[in-house]
Order: sequence, then structure tokens, then C-alpha cells
Amino acid sequence: MAFISIPIPRIRRRKPRLPEPGAAPGTLVAAPGLPKPVVQRFVYNSDGCDSSDVDPANLEEALSPVPGSVVWIDVQGLGDLELIRLIGSALALHPLTVEDIVHVHQRPKEEEFDDYLFIVQRAIRLLDDQRVDNEQLSFVLKQGILVTFQERHGDVFDPVRRRIREGKGFIRKNGADYLLYALIDGTIDNYYPVLDLYGESMEQLDEQVREKPTTEASKAIHSMRRELRQFRRAVWPLREVTGSLGRGESSFVDEATRSSFRDCHDHVIQVADFLEGNRERVSDLADLYVAMMGEKTNQVMKVLTIIATIFIPLTFLCGLYGMNFDTEVSPWNMPELKWKYGYPAFWIVTAGIFLFMLWFFRRKGWIGKKS
Repeated sequence: MAFISIPIPRIRRRKPRLPEPGAAPGTLVAAPGLPKPVVQRFVYNSDGCDSSDVDPANLEEALSPVPGSVVWIDVQGLGDLELIRLIGSALALHPLTVEDIVHVHQRPKEEEFDDYLFIVQRAIRLLDDQRVDNEQLSFVLKQGILVTFQERHGDVFDPVRRRIREGKGFIRKNGADYLLYALIDGTIDNYYPVLDLYGESMEQLDEQVREKPTTEASKAIHSMRRELRQFRRAVWPLREVTGSLGRGESSFVDEATRSSFRDCHDHVIQVADFLEGNRERVSDLADLYVAMMGEKTNQVMKVLTIIATIFIPLTFLCGLYGMNFDTEVSPWNMPELKWKYGYPAFWIVTAGIFLFMLWFFRRKGWIGKKS
């Protein structure tokens, strides 16, 4: 089997940019490369839906609740700290909440305040070019209002937007907490294509290691281990978040929506189990690689040892008859040197020893197969 390069999908990483050590709590520092925010507003109920872009000048009005309707404010892009600060002020968010929204290196978590629920989730999704995107999503849930913050433009929320516009399913018949469930569940659903991609790469890697372990396969194993570890960091804390919402520990989630979050929790457990299984599989592949490389080295050493063992007696004979003995001084000084058939007899004895040792090694099973 010829070696086939196995591309390991890499999860996008953003180097966090944090405030200077000793900075006051709530200090905002924008991560480099984030785009300017685009704010979109959805207002819907069972009768209809209205969507529009939000003008920063009318931010206060856009963030106000609408009686009998659900208001969804979607902020795509975190490149304007002043606008994010104004949104936080209009929603009466704690300064540390605004800091967590802007500093996009948070682990998934849930924090409940007096008048809002704050949730952080990692959105890991497969892009068209087979790269894996890793983005922080922040949710602020208030009575009748849900505000979502995303690092960049473009997301996985289009199916939810379509359901809102077309009035499909239960989303327009429920409150903002059900919208929160729909968005979190849609983000979790996008984990599965990434899992399938890693599963395919794992199958190729498994076959490669078993058929032909190489240094490239070893690098692929370590790369796969690193990416699965990164994926696990995004999924593992999410179990606590969905579990808490499903158990009804938050007053912002109605009883009817808790069963939906329990289903969400089951999906997260499935993803976590898959990741744990593949992490164990990668560890097994690493052990198998080491074992097969050790076996390969042992086979090489066995061949070299057999060759050296065969030539030990032959070298002895060559060294013995290469000594400078004078047959004129004594008849015991190498009389075979004067023998007419001494040279062919030497080669016959050498070949005999060589063939006998090959037969002996084969009989012992050290070379070839046991007879």
C-alpha cells in the first residue's frame, strides 16, 4: 500500500487579545480582524413576522420589548466596541457580561442575572472548502427579547430565520426561550457534519497505520489528537448548560420548553461520546504505531543479527588461514596450505557451514516459516 497523505481538518483558532494585566474589570479589547457589526431585528408572533436592519441611531427603540411578540436582535460582527457597549447599556447588561461577549475565547457557560440569562456557546461548523470554523456565540435572554452576538457575518441560523418568516413549526407559537432553544439546537446540529468528516479521516488514518506506519502517519495522529481536544473543549462544558436549562434551573425558561432543552442535552451527550470514543481510538492508534515501529525495528535487528551470526564462523576461518605461518619451519604450521585441494576444501567447508546455519535458523523459525 502506497502512502496516501491524510489531511486532518483543522478547527479554526483565534489568538485571544486580552486586556493588559491589572486592567479594571469590564475593560473591552477587540480581537483583531473582527468585522463591523450588522444588527438585524426580527419581531414575530403567531400572526406574522417583520424583519429589518437596525440603525444605530434607533438602538434604544429597537431593543425595546413588543407586547404580545418576540423580539430577536441578531448582532453579526464585534468590530465596533462602542456599538457593543451601547447595546449592553440599552439592555442593562453587567459590564462583565459585555466583556465576555467581546473577548471571544470563553468556554460554554450559563450565567443568570436578575433580569436576563446569559449563555455562551461555541459554533463549530464545516465550511464549503472543508475547513472547520470555530466561533463564539453569545445569547442574552430577557422577557420577550433574545439578543445574539456573533464574531463574524454568516452563520448557521438561516433555517431558523426561514421557519420564522414562513411560520413553520412551533417557533412563532412560543416565546423567546423557545427561540433560544432553536438557535442552540441548530448550532449543535452543525456539529454532526464535522464529526462525520473526522470519522472519515479516522478510518483512513487507521488503515494507513495498520498497513504502512510512517512518520507522516505519526504526524497525522498527533494532529488528529490536537483537533479532537479542541473540539472537546467546545462540547464538554455545553453539557452543563443544556442540562441546567433542561432541569428547569433557570426562571427564564418555561416548563414547556424544558423538554426541548433535554433533547438538546441528549444531542450534546451523543457528540461528547463520539469525541471521547475517537480520542481513545487516536490513543490506541498512537500505541499501535509505536508497537508496529518497534516490531519493524525488531525485524531489521533480527536480520542483521542472523547475518552477523552466520559470518562469525566464516570470519574465524578466514582469520585463521590468513595468519602468517611458515610450513618450512614445522610440519604442524598449517599443513593444509601445502595440500593440493586445500583451497576448494576451504570453500566447501565455508559453504557447508553457511547452508547448515540457514537450515538451523529456518528450523527454529527465526527466518522464513517453521517447517
